[in-house]
Amino acid sequence: MVIKVFLASSSGSTAIKKKQQDVVGFLEALKVDYTPLDIACNEDNRMWMRQNVPEDKKPANGIPLPPQIFNEESYCGDYDTFFDAKEGNLVYTFLGLPPPPGSKEAEQADKDNIVENGTHAEENLDDTIVPVEDRNGDSNKEVKQATDENEEGEGDEEEQEGAAKEETAETVGDEAPTEKEEEEEAAVEETDEVTEDTEGQAEEEEEEQEEEDLQSEEEEELRQLEEEEEAEVQEEEEAE
Repeated sequence: MVIKVFLASSSGSTAIKKKQQDVVGFLEALKVDYTPLDIACNEDNRMWMRQNVPEDKKPANGIPLPPQIFNEESYCGDYDTFFDAKEGNLVYTFLGLPPPPGSKEAEQADKDNIVENGTHAEENLDDTIVPVEDRNGDSNKEVKQATDENEEGEGDEEEQEGAAKEETAETVGDEAPTEKEEEEEAAVEETDEVTEDTEGQAEEEEEEQEEEDLQSEEEEELRQLEEEEEAEVQEEEEAE
């Protein structure tokens, strides 16, 4: 699998240059093999990039700007989606590559597997314990009833009532810690959600500010690219 990064070497936009350097520098830091493809000096690269970016991923004007990232023929994303994957330690997943052992992404995957397996184990344990207790309780009742019927008819009813009270008390005792644990887990989840919302708002505000600062530069780059295309078309017409 070959990672392709489409770049514009002669771009006049500072914002685009910064994004390109960020993508390339991060891939090199991770020692990910990639192939840089220049769209400024190679018309075939520019046309291939524009044709293979999915329509729903293109901007409103229909012209995607570099950097654009592919895995062979499969589209991975642009700078914004790459940045989100980097922040979430999901770059290898973003690139369609298996995370190397020892990486943060691999460790996170291991943790997710442990949590998932632990959840299933608890569910299976609960499913197993309840029927076993029920079966033992029924068996003990049957033996106890047979013995009591042979010895004392009246004592049988009293012992059954006592056993029923003990089972009710045990059931209540077992449920109480479970409800408490659920309340504690719910409180933790609410705290995590509030923290995540606060961090998410801060990131959104920061991204909005960056987008506002970079919007004018991107528009200038777009106008430059359009002018280059018009000039090329005009030269071809004059040549004909």
